[in-house]
Amino acid sequence: MENNGKFLYKKESFDIIDACQEVWKEFGGSFKEVIVDRALEIALRNKGYKIDSQKRIDIYFKNEKVGVYVPDKIINEIILLELKCKPFIAREDEKQFWHYLKASSYKLGFLINFSPKKLEFRRRVYDMARKAQ
Repeated sequence: MENNGKFLYKKESFDIIDACQEVWKEFGGSFKEVIVDRALEIALRNKGYKIDSQKRIDIYFKNEKVGVYVPDKIINEIILLELKCKPFIAREDEKQFWHYLKASSYKLGFLINFSPKKLEFRRRVYDMARKAQ
């Protein structure tokens, strides 16, 4: 799928952010990840999205399976979501998430942190067509 400079999955992206903001308004950053995870799933389902939680994704090297990645959520079978509930998103969190996105067949992912002080988003796009360039 060629994107031609358009915003990839624009509606879905805004709906994900809106759902996160709904959860943040209700809970802030005061709950454990499992509570935020469940609340976000409800918010996204109420917006009409199909949610897969903890779905296993096989990771391959030279056409051989070398491991498994289990994202927190997959939205409509097109967007990865990783959730955190910590003081801030660390560089290591971002690097790990980027490697997971690259190793998967998904083009878009969100790393979302419900920190005690604020709601943080990292929206990342990875398209295999770019890798070939």
